[in-house]
Amino acid sequence: MVTIPLKIQLSKNPVKSKHESESIPRLGNEGILLERLSQWTISGIGLHPGGSNYVFVVRLIDPEAAQELQSSPVEDEGSSIYAIYKPQSGERPLRDFAGGTLHLREKAAYLVSRELGWPRIPPTVIRAGPHGEGSVQLFIDAEKSQANSENYFSLRENRLEDFADIAMFDILVHNADRKGGSCILSPDDCLWAIDHGLTFNYTARRRTVMFEFNGSEYPQKLLQDIESLIAALEIRSGLYMELAELLTPMEILGLLDRGKEMLHNGRYPDLDPEINVPWPMI
Repeated sequence: MVTIPLKIQLSKNPVKSKHESESIPRLGNEGILLERLSQWTISGIGLHPGGSNYVFVVRLIDPEAAQELQSSPVEDEGSSIYAIYKPQSGERPLRDFAGGTLHLREKAAYLVSRELGWPRIPPTVIRAGPHGEGSVQLFIDAEKSQANSENYFSLRENRLEDFADIAMFDILVHNADRKGGSCILSPDDCLWAIDHGLTFNYTARRRTVMFEFNGSEYPQKLLQDIESLIAALEIRSGLYMELAELLTPMEILGLLDRGKEMLHNGRYPDLDPEINVPWPMI
């Protein structure tokens, strides 16, 4: 049995809105990062243990410096970056998600978060890799302590309000897999949300570990951002066209419908910790 956590009253505006927050703090220009993730050479690859799908940590290097970097034991921060590579070929078949679509949903989640300005999701692209097409997402170097113990359950006591935008985003994109370990803390003390392959499928069961927000009011500033997102999608903006390459028309319509429902209700739904919970929880 899952213990139902105490409900904590959130302040009206616990997190910054789209126009007040840094989407990519201390990581440099986002456009440059996307270009590097898309075009730099994958020179090293290692299988990440413990995942249900194949996940690889890869090193990407500047093609102009490739020969020198491959033979050098010294890391050049300006000429190489690390990323998480999730190939389509390594996706495990699931009953409630169309085969070969999880990597596309990773990028779709990033695009929606970029439009909103929250939550922090690392820059993500779709590209060819050693095992075929897949998502490639900037690697966030979590604190060493987190690698051993820190996760949502240990962080929520002192900074629950910092998770409000992640919990709200999960409602919007219909996340079926928000585990405690899919929120990571970077060395500059910023929270990042990762692992969004099980999103946007309106027929899947929503699953999360963030039940503290049940019934609480949505932050008004974040609702304003959702209103702007809806407007952009309804006029078939550039975002709509990008999402149309990643999701089905019904999944985009579902995103619109959930956004409108959130504006109408104004509160986090009351999810059931016996039913709407992922496994494992971390």
